[in-house]
Amino acid sequence: MKIAVDAMGGDKAPHEIVKGAVIAAQRFPDDEMLLVGDEKRIQQELGVLGEVPRNVTIHHASQIVGMDDPATYSIRQKSDSSITRSVKLVANGEASAVVSAGHTGATVAASTLCMRTIKGIHRPGIATRLPTRHGMCLIMDVGANIACKPVHLLQYGVMATVISEYAYGIKNPRVGLLNIGEEDAKGNEFAKEAFLLLSNSNLNFVGNVEGREIFDDKADIVLCDGFVGNVILKFAEGLAVSLLSTIKDEAMKGFWTKVGLWLCKPPFMYLKNKMDFAEYGGAPLLGVNGVCIICHGRSDSRAIYNAIRVALQISKNKVNEHIISALEKADGFSENAM
Repeated sequence: MKIAVDAMGGDKAPHEIVKGAVIAAQRFPDDEMLLVGDEKRIQQELGVLGEVPRNVTIHHASQIVGMDDPATYSIRQKSDSSITRSVKLVANGEASAVVSAGHTGATVAASTLCMRTIKGIHRPGIATRLPTRHGMCLIMDVGANIACKPVHLLQYGVMATVISEYAYGIKNPRVGLLNIGEEDAKGNEFAKEAFLLLSNSNLNFVGNVEGREIFDDKADIVLCDGFVGNVILKFAEGLAVSLLSTIKDEAMKGFWTKVGLWLCKPPFMYLKNKMDFAEYGGAPLLGVNGVCIICHGRSDSRAIYNAIRVALQISKNKVNEHIISALEKADGFSENAM
């Protein structure tokens, strides 16, 4: 399979992006990495890394989408950007998936415009996995759709269930709705209508989930609109970093606390790695006719490698084909609900 990698997207581009793609090329010799971006700069980075695997190729793109560029502007005015060119490789059938750590809005817009959405899907959504006490919890949406409607959450539930089953190996995953309380009647009209749709679906719906219950293994999937989901994602990331830093700072204040920290180093290293976004690579944009992995803007080579690994995993497990099949069996997808 061929993976289009936006070599110019992200805070550490192109060095870390190119490095991550080369690592992936070495570990997946039967697949091809297509580095999309400024050919001269990519060649320079490849030269620094030494011998380049034969399954790494370059596709030149003359423009770069800046993080301050409006999403729609970047698609219309920067048609030769690395993001747009990467997405078009997938849309044209020249690549199986795209990986980008660049402008999230531009990546979502380009993917929606060029790949189009899967038939029956109204809005694509980003699904990301959060580490919990007992494993992982998939949150959807975390930023693609901030003007969400109840039917969108139902569709997200279907797509999140499919990827959980076929890519992450979770059979019959439990689906929860993020709300301000556990009771069925809790929440605003949006939450109540979404609850009703999910309750009447063929999903394994377990009811409302409060924010604190995301990490308590109440559900394998938690559904919410993109605004709330993005806040949760960034809050969780900031809290994890803050807690680990605070523990370290306090432990370094005395001799015996330093000894205690040293003795507890193995579990703390495990916890640190478990909370590191780089371990999970990126988040798939579900609902488009192709595989798109959106990475953290601060992604390093390890994160890019893992994002490519996830892209290959989703592509080889034919997740989109299973989503189409699941949509055909699901109810509540009326076209007038868009």
